[in-house]
Amino acid sequence: MTAPIRIPAEVVSRYRRFSRFNSPYPAHDTGCAVDLYPPGGDGISPVAGIVRETHTVGCPERSYAASEDHLIVVDLDEEWCRRTDAEPGTLARILHVTPSVEPGDRVEVGDALGPMTRSGFFGRWVDDHVHLEFRSPGTNALRASGSLPIGVDVNVTSVPWDGTGVVVECGPSHVTLDGPAHPDPGERFAAIGSDEGVPLDGGLAHYAGGGAFATLDAGESVSLWGTRTGVATDRGIEWKPIDVTANGERVTGLSLFAARDADYGAKVVCLGHEFAIGDHVSIDLAASDDPIRLGVG
Repeated sequence: MTAPIRIPAEVVSRYRRFSRFNSPYPAHDTGCAVDLYPPGGDGISPVAGIVRETHTVGCPERSYAASEDHLIVVDLDEEWCRRTDAEPGTLARILHVTPSVEPGDRVEVGDALGPMTRSGFFGRWVDDHVHLEFRSPGTNALRASGSLPIGVDVNVTSVPWDGTGVVVECGPSHVTLDGPAHPDPGERFAAIGSDEGVPLDGGLAHYAGGGAFATLDAGESVSLWGTRTGVATDRGIEWKPIDVTANGERVTGLSLFAARDADYGAKVVCLGHEFAIGDHVSIDLAASDDPIRLGVG
């Protein structure tokens, strides 16, 4: 297996949240992409190098999103490659940013690349973010497949949660709860933990696979609220066929990620919900013969 490119903690700390597995797209499913959520409206660069090219691409038509997205390809600096265990000549692929940079421009970590765009590749409940992948030297950076494994050198605290909370934010397809509380907002990353204390990542279980912000052995199980939730694979976690319920009614799932911002709380994906701010919600899991699985497109 190819060794992952290791993104340093000082790079990731510029963002309020991150996730490697919270998407149905193949690069995320295999641990070869990371979504980074900046604190403002600009997509800030997680890499240093020279912009090689930019492209505009079509994306699925959504009533809530733009009909096109953008790709920025960066030739990475040798120093950035050295710090991250990347082979010299490695390329970075950055999506979901309308580029204000042009080919030949130099970018440093933290530079603004342009405003983030609300792409038709997103689920409606997904916040704006910078999508990052890497490609080997000499490969075609425009192809959708072929990205390298990514690791993130950040310790993520596992946060225990009993599945209950009060709705503090409502969107058309999600609600955010006031629990669990972040143990140290602004200072470190935290994520909802399994019964075993493993911080979890991904769409539970509306995407077939997820992951963990910790090292798991292949075949190792994780559970949540007494329900066996998934089994570790070489790259992530394969979710078991389960349903997520809110106050006893099936919902789409839970959106799991690592966060360091103070308004952290569980995000419940619930299309066509009737929840309101102030409602008390109890989340549970149950084995299912027909689990919800969302795909690409």
